[in-house]
Order: sequence, then structure tokens, then C-alpha cells
Amino acid sequence: MTGRLRTTLEMIKWEHSVFALPFALTGAMLAARGLPPWRILFWIVVCMVAARSAAMAFNRWADAEIDRHNPRTSMRAIPAGLLTREFTAGFTLVAASIFVFAASRLNLLTLLLSPLALAIVFAYSYAKRFTRWSHLVLGLSLGIAPSAAWIAVRGSLDPRILVLTLAVLFWTAGFDVLYACQDYEHDLHAGLHSVPQAFGLDAAFWIARVMHLGMLGLLVELIGLFHLGPITVLGVVAVAMLLFYEHSLVSPRDLRRMNAAFFTLNGMISFLFFASVAVDLLHRR
Repeated sequence: MTGRLRTTLEMIKWEHSVFALPFALTGAMLAARGLPPWRILFWIVVCMVAARSAAMAFNRWADAEIDRHNPRTSMRAIPAGLLTREFTAGFTLVAASIFVFAASRLNLLTLLLSPLALAIVFAYSYAKRFTRWSHLVLGLSLGIAPSAAWIAVRGSLDPRILVLTLAVLFWTAGFDVLYACQDYEHDLHAGLHSVPQAFGLDAAFWIARVMHLGMLGLLVELIGLFHLGPITVLGVVAVAMLLFYEHSLVSPRDLRRMNAAFFTLNGMISFLFFASVAVDLLHRR
């Protein structure tokens, strides 16, 4: 039982919830202009963890055969025989049900939009079969987090928060383009679509850089829209420095440090930006 639990947690990469959760909390704090009620924060966290768990499990279920033939992913739980597709499908349904229930505890609009949110996060698993821009679909999957959190707090949507949604979209898409460079040869032979497969590794790195520059520009715009202060400005500067360092770790001819660039630094980026906005807002109260 303990072994299956450990394998399941490894399958859904639960620790990587740190990517989108801080941006969701940022959206919630911007909506509340400070700290939202603890009850709302609790259900936002449940929604985030449940939605991401459902999305990751669904991705492993949908990609089981693809993963089996990719040397980088052949030891994932389903191809390695550690979990069955039936178990993974059941886990996806349970996690999705928890997400819908948690959304119902927030307000009517979050409940009504919960099927749409699930459709978006599930869509990424099939997007790479049809379009080289599947990275943008993954970006949208994470990018809706701050807007969804805003709706959870306010019960309505303010167009200003869409700037943060776009920023997260470009941030996620940029690092997913870099990550996909590892599968360049496999995708060419398997007929899967990605920016590296379509344009080559050198061009993919430049596209990722442009996406991350776009993210920084949108964060600067966000500061003006919400009249945020110097603490948030320092946060954006820190994000820029971390992105620069992230891109310095890997190159089209050296992908060995991709995990450090992808996991460690991106977790730091999302947390540092959230922390800067949180301190900024709480300092004004």
C-alpha cells in the first residue's frame, strides 16, 4: 500500500504544485487587496492540488504508449508496470471529483466554470498530437490559476488579472519549450509536434527566450495596473535574474542541467513573485 502511494505521488509529481499554486495565491491576494478569508484560501489550495493531480494522472494515462517508446519516459509508472491504466483512470476521476466539489464550496461561478477548467488542463495531453504550439496549451493550463483564484474571491472576473494569466502562460510555455528539447529526436520519429521538432533546437531556445521576455513585460504591466510598490518591483527583478540564470544553465548542445533549470528555478520564480506581491500588499494594510 505504501509503495503504491509513493508511486502514485511520483506519477503526479505532487511536489511540483509549487509551479502554479503561488500564482493562484497571488491572484487571490490581488483580488482581496490583502489576505483573503482562510476558508477561501483553503478551498483554493484544494482546487489547485486536485486539478493538477487529475491533469498529471490523465496525462500519464493518455501518454502511456508514447511513454513506453521514449527512452526518457519508459520507466514511468504505467510503462514500467508499476501502476495500471485502470488505476490511473480511477485516480483521475477521484481527483477531478474533488476539484469540482472544492469549486462548489467557493461560489456558483467557480462551480459552473469547473468543467471548463478541467477540459483545459486535460487538453494538453492531446495537443502535441496536433500542433507544435502545445506548449501554449500547457501554459494556459497553469495560466488560468490566478484568474480562477480571483473568481474564487470576488465571484466575478476583472480583466486586469488576465495580464497575470498571460504572464504565467508565456512563462510556462517558455520552459516547456526548453524541456521538450530533450525529446527532439523521439518526437521527430514518433510524429509528435513541438516547437523544437518544428523549428530545431537553436530556434526553440530563441522562442523560449522571447516568451520569457514577454512574461517579464506582462509582470511590469501588472505592477502598473494594480499600483503595486517597490517590493513587487524587486520581485520582478529577481524573477528576471532567475530566468537569465535558467537560460544560462542549458544550451541547444548541452541539456544535462535541464532538471535544475526546469524544476528548481521555476519553483523559486513562482514563490519569489508571490512573496513579493504578498509582502507588498500586506505592508500597505
